[in-house]
Amino acid sequence: MTERHGIPDMDDPWGRLPAYSEAREFIGGASRTFAADVWLRFRRKFTSILGLFLILIVSLFAFVGPFFTRFSYEDQNLEYVNIPPFFRAIECGGGLYHITPGLKLIRLEDGGRLSGAVNKVSADQAAKSAVFDDGGKKLVMDYSSRPYSLLDGEGRRAESTLFVRNMTYPLGSDSLGRDMMARLMYGARVSLLVALTAALANLVIGVFFGSVSAYCGGSVDAVMMRVVDIISTLPLTLYVILIMVFLDAGMTGIVVALGTVYWVNMARVVRGEILSLKGRDFVLASRTIGSSSAVILVRHLIPNAMGSILVTLTMLIPQAIFMEAFLSFIGLGIPAPLASLGTMCSDALGMLRSSPYQLFEPAFLICALTFGFNFMGDGLRDAMDPKLRK
Repeated sequence: MTERHGIPDMDDPWGRLPAYSEAREFIGGASRTFAADVWLRFRRKFTSILGLFLILIVSLFAFVGPFFTRFSYEDQNLEYVNIPPFFRAIECGGGLYHITPGLKLIRLEDGGRLSGAVNKVSADQAAKSAVFDDGGKKLVMDYSSRPYSLLDGEGRRAESTLFVRNMTYPLGSDSLGRDMMARLMYGARVSLLVALTAALANLVIGVFFGSVSAYCGGSVDAVMMRVVDIISTLPLTLYVILIMVFLDAGMTGIVVALGTVYWVNMARVVRGEILSLKGRDFVLASRTIGSSSAVILVRHLIPNAMGSILVTLTMLIPQAIFMEAFLSFIGLGIPAPLASLGTMCSDALGMLRSSPYQLFEPAFLICALTFGFNFMGDGLRDAMDPKLRK
């Protein structure tokens, strides 16, 4: 046993402490900063970590994924239309083929890689059959009943069928033969950029408006809050749509539309926090030493309200994501051919019965982003609440 600063280092941490006068009143523990304390309480909640994990995975998918795919969001191949991630392959005449919902015959390589469309020679609508020529090899497609079948030149049906993975388009192709995975990457990137840019605008405008209103008080506060009340009485969705009608469709228009109306909640939260803080002793002490109002706001009041600001910000981001998807869904958002999650959902409605994956995949990303930011905001709120500290 050794001593450090007059306190004995015990070999057994649960052993009895000797009756030294220096150690009798000693109660110690590792000190933590505010950020470390917030992170400690944040990671104890499973949903908080799940939300952070979802955001990181989607962000990597959106910003890093395009460097590892050979397709762009606008590349089209009309031979490979509406081919799902997993599909039925038919082995016939020594080759492997897939029949698309549009009654095209696709040649497959080993492992499920698409190798091109087989040339159609003739079709008999009455018999519901079609004849194809694959390099001199005759194939007959019978689509009179499901599942569709394939016959060789001698009329013998396919030897076997199996389900294979689409190795050319891992998440399938859409109605124009575009890679769904590449379009999902760019669509998630657009949603994140729009949401984060709009959230930044909300942060700047809302914090400035709410802090100035609360700190000045009196008639200034009354006038500024009436402006907030007037904006709040308008249906925000309708207001955003009206702004988008007068602006050009695109990312800039969406950011401007969201940034001009979605800051009211932030302003109210900041105003309430500043009102509760401006009468504290540290503010009075700062005034006593001659600090200006700007210094008091920037260096004392706003940093002490940062917990509520961050929580509100994380709650506003999923609202912006959903609004961007909604505007793109109704045709007022990102114009074609640029991919957007809302645009992809809109394009997939006509193919819902035959190709439901085209709707489920972008909808899943929207849900993942929304739940991720909501879970993370809920975890930050609990972690930054001093009443919940144990």
